[in-house]
Amino acid sequence: MLCKFLVLAAFAASPWAQAAEVQVAVAANFAGPMQRIAEAFAAASGHVVKIASGATGKFYSQIGAGAPFEVLLSADDETPRKLVAEGHAVGGTQFTYAIGKLVLWSPQPGLVDDKGTVLASDRFRHIAIANPRLAPYGVAGYEVLKARGLAQALAPRVVLGETIAQTFQFVATGNAELGFVALSQVMGPGKPVAGSYWIVPPALYREIRQDAVLLKAGQANPAARALLAYLKTDAARQVIESYGYALSGP
Repeated sequence: MLCKFLVLAAFAASPWAQAAEVQVAVAANFAGPMQRIAEAFAAASGHVVKIASGATGKFYSQIGAGAPFEVLLSADDETPRKLVAEGHAVGGTQFTYAIGKLVLWSPQPGLVDDKGTVLASDRFRHIAIANPRLAPYGVAGYEVLKARGLAQALAPRVVLGETIAQTFQFVATGNAELGFVALSQVMGPGKPVAGSYWIVPPALYREIRQDAVLLKAGQANPAARALLAYLKTDAARQVIESYGYALSGP
């Protein structure tokens, strides 16, 4: 409680107290928790967060072409590094705000077992995966299929989503019976996972380190820096963890 009070006091006593607006590009898997964080951040600081959610790969292209985003919450750690190296982001501002977890999910109870053996069965016609050229969760999904020796066999049944959000919609609407999505999309604070699912063991795919970075367009915006600082607070980290993400160090 004291820690929370000190954080709020710091916001009130700093230049952040002068209300401003920040344009944030958010990886689609993080849209839900980011909405909650933005609301709490606005209440604590007075700043307004404008959120655009989508595929990290598309944001990378848009930022390189001059899109006026000020903060990027990426679905990976490679994209922020590239943006820093290319002069589109501010060096020394990148950090891991969440570690994503991959889940094989179906709204149908009993279809997905807790070992993922359904992947080798004929119990489904289509499996949804995010486009690996745009979405790190799509890369992870294909890594799982390769680890299971099923990538070639399941290729004709794959339905590609442009983003992890579209991939989730394919499964939720029945266009695919199951799919690889982010755990955060099927769970939240006090929300049990509906349907059937397999939380994929981390050993089957590369760790999904989701990094934030200050973009050059936001370098002089105190609201952008304040938001990045807020993401490191206990209040924000509790929200992140409640959506099924793992956290990096303190």
